Amino acid sequence: MIRPLLAAVLLAATPALAAPVPTGPPNVPEFKPAFAGQTRAPGVTSKTALAVTEIAAGLNKPWGLAFLPDGRMLVSEKAAGTLRIIGRDGAKSAPVTGVPPVVAKDQLGMMGVAVPGDGYVYWTYGEPRTGGNGLAVARGKLGGTAAAPAMQAVEVIFRMAPTLDSTMHAGGRLVFPADGTLFVTLGERSILAGRVQAQDLASHFGKIVRINRDGSVPKDNPWVGIKAARSEIWSKGHRNVLAAAVDGQGRLWDVEMGPQGGDELNLVMQGRDYGWPTISYGEEYSGKPIGKGISKASGMEQPVYYWDPVISPSGMVIYSGGLFPEWRGDFFIGGLSSKALVRLEVKNGRVIGEERLLNDRGERIRDVVQGPDGALYLLTDDKDGKLLRVAPR
Repeated sequence: MIRPLLAAVLLAATPALAAPVPTGPPNVPEFKPAFAGQTRAPGVTSKTALAVTEIAAGLNKPWGLAFLPDGRMLVSEKAAGTLRIIGRDGAKSAPVTGVPPVVAKDQLGMMGVAVPGDGYVYWTYGEPRTGGNGLAVARGKLGGTAAAPAMQAVEVIFRMAPTLDSTMHAGGRLVFPADGTLFVTLGERSILAGRVQAQDLASHFGKIVRINRDGSVPKDNPWVGIKAARSEIWSKGHRNVLAAAVDGQGRLWDVEMGPQGGDELNLVMQGRDYGWPTISYGEEYSGKPIGKGISKASGMEQPVYYWDPVISPSGMVIYSGGLFPEWRGDFFIGGLSSKALVRLEVKNGRVIGEERLLNDRGERIRDVVQGPDGALYLLTDDKDGKLLRVAPR
């Protein structure tokens, strides 16, 4: 029997879990998490006061951001189908010339950009084709002048297949792990003709693919040598992956745009099936069930975490800098409908805390990147899009 005084001491020594971030009722309350902490983690609060600086504005629906070796920034403008260089003083260059033609409509346009340090610039874009379009990945060498930058030696290293007439759910993030390969995140094109291919290994739709930087296929990809499969595929069963990053252990994580309810954080492993459209924690925008209306199935991976209501994720970084010691190892995700920078504390592969930052600004956050100075750099999703720097006050 525990004496009353000892019981009081034990209770005082056991911290109560904080309430989750207030988000309102779930869209699909009948779905229950598969394990404790899979959704609505305790709310946490950063100790560091933040200063937000506007570096540039007037960007046309900016989508992707990458730092050049000299400290300038390369930004894609989705709606304009262009790339621009932004100086540290905020000065914007003319559009970079020499890039291939771009379909810039709805969710397609000039999208992901990356400068991994191998002498090339890489980008994803909506490629016009006979019978429709598809996401493509190109690389080139940045030349020209500061006033008139130009892409040279351009080559297309990957093309999403098959071609489909849809301007939705193309994915578009680029992630460069330390082994010299390249992950490209893709979507299932939204319309039913594409959605049904998310489980089909003969299609790139609803997949994450892994290629070498020249576009060739790594020999250790999971479906290499399978006649009916596209050998670039790394994982399947995704809906629309607009956020992905590699952690300090070299593991790939994605944050996936779900339907109404059911945005997901996934640890993406080789050859695994992430369930779409068979399982989901969301529902159709009409309120009807997706497929059989189930959230679990044998042989399909559970998300590490999910949001219902959604945050509409786009852009992601796992913080490793020294400017914010308390944030090291935390996940930062741009929120579109949530109009916030979403911070997740992750420990031993599980989310243990969530925070919504910058939600007082009321801006859709499209991309989030860690700069060489350790600050976070954000793009806001607007016809008058901004480039912001977040640092300690």
